Amino acid sequence: MARILSIDYGRKRTGLAVTDPLQIIAGGLVTVSTSELFDWLQAYVAREQVERIVIGEPRQLNGQPSENLPRVQQFVNRWRKAVPQIPIEFYDERFTSVLAHKAMLDGGLRRKARQDKALVDEISATILLEDYLRSVHH
Repeated sequence: MARILSIDYGRKRTGLAVTDPLQIIAGGLVTVSTSELFDWLQAYVAREQVERIVIGEPRQLNGQPSENLPRVQQFVNRWRKAVPQIPIEFYDERFTSVLAHKAMLDGGLRRKARQDKALVDEISATILLEDYLRSVHH
């Protein structure tokens, strides 16, 4: 089996998470500058077996597209053209950043750590991936 990678795409920074090769456990991977994301991802999939990529679909709580959606769609289209052998699919991410903050609070992370936006992005990507895994395994 190969890994599933998730992307919490942001305007400045993007959080990434990945499963183990058996697709059982999701873990935070890294937060990269969004401008470097495409190249970073291409390098990653060149050295790791990745079966698919799941990217958060930015919508407002009422289901309307958020202002970040066109940027995410542009990235997805670029990926599909450049790397068609690794599918990329949208997944509803409406509650992931809220849940990320809650997970950090529940985990007892100090306020300073909770203000580390890169960590929030990585945790958001991990929660997105865990949600996705639950949805496909049930």
